[in-house]
Amino acid sequence: MPKAYVFTRYGGPETEALIEVDRPRPGPGEVLVAVRAAGVNPVDWKQRTGFRRPGEDGEQTFPAVLGNEVAGVVEETGESVTGFAPGDEVFGTAVAGGYAEYALLAGGITAHKPAGLSFTDAAALPVAAATAYDGLRQLGLPAGATLLVTGAGGGVGVAAVQIARTEGLRVIGVASESKKDSVEALGAVHVPSGPGWAERARAAAAPEGVDAVYDLVGGEVLTEAADLLTDRARLITAGATEDAVRALGGARVVRARTAAVLDAVADLVVRGDLDPLVTRTYPLEQAGAALREVENGHARGKVVIEVGAHA
Repeated sequence: MPKAYVFTRYGGPETEALIEVDRPRPGPGEVLVAVRAAGVNPVDWKQRTGFRRPGEDGEQTFPAVLGNEVAGVVEETGESVTGFAPGDEVFGTAVAGGYAEYALLAGGITAHKPAGLSFTDAAALPVAAATAYDGLRQLGLPAGATLLVTGAGGGVGVAAVQIARTEGLRVIGVASESKKDSVEALGAVHVPSGPGWAERARAAAAPEGVDAVYDLVGGEVLTEAADLLTDRARLITAGATEDAVRALGGARVVRARTAAVLDAVADLVVRGDLDPLVTRTYPLEQAGAALREVENGHARGKVVIEVGAHA
């Protein structure tokens, strides 16, 4: 039987386990893939603690497979799926978890993987890079504008900085001191995170404030970032709730969740304008260690779980 890394109830890391599961069967609109790689994101461990995305209905069933983004090879397609056939190399959003040897993808949020894109890099795109892309489309900033990105050293932040730079934006990246070199290598002005970061940002790079903020942290950081804006309508967040950001005059990132966005970010990678910055890979058997690295906040760029080829 195929293996999957799951959580057996809501809670901490003690609820996780690598177990054998039945091979999934695709329902209408779904694509079954043999997984080659699965991206690791903060939302993965948050879901283990009971977090549900807006619009997610129904009770969680257990065991539940962890993970939300996958790259692999099509094994089977469900009813009403068009454009995909067994053997196609694809990447997209997992329907019910991606840390597994087999996973179901939503057909409408699945794209063909370009030949010049590795499975590992492709698995880093559906959540992190696509979120970055959607947020920048939402802001619609003109070339030359100054964008401040909080959490610039993480998966979404790394992608947001790079995409913004390709669009001619000046970027200030707030991240830990340990991520200074990587943030600057992407073309951003680095500002160390931690108490007093907003004052440091003003002194070093934005004495008159910034044109827009893309927040990936939330909490006090979001509030402090809002004070740097000349127009709070250009405050967006993927790190706080709708109510929290609305109280400051901003908005949540609106996700497009389309194959067209996946095609766009994949094209950026193939052209050399976007590096998913996968800094660490783990085998499926060490999925727990991969998730710990992200959950503990120590990851630089993206962490990806690589799954061996299937017979």
